[in-house]
Amino acid sequence: QFVPHGDDFESSLLSFEKLDRASPDLWPEQLPGVAEFAASCKTPICNSPPKWMSDLESEDIEMLKELGSLTTANLMEKVKGLQNLAYQLGLEESREMTRGKFLNILEKPKK
Repeated sequence: QFVPHGDDFESSLLSFEKLDRASPDLWPEQLPGVAEFAASCKTPICNSPPKWMSDLESEDIEMLKELGSLTTANLMEKVKGLQNLAYQLGLEESREMTRGKFLNILEKPKK
């Protein structure tokens, strides 16, 4: 099964069919003024990135691009790797907390 990517996919969705909208009987405007408003909004209001992207550093954006380019199987492998890493960190933290408890470094000082 072929799934076009990027510009190929978008161009495959384009339709060059011309519809005759001259007849108000065939194409009645359900909400008056909507057609004029839609025509005035053909261009985007702003081309700035979304607010959540403004806090990202270039390394973060590169990571997003890298993750976005992965196949589903590769992405699942990445997620499994992160889960394993989180589990290992949890085990290490547990060992360190137990060690701290035995060394009495976590006790509150007595007044």
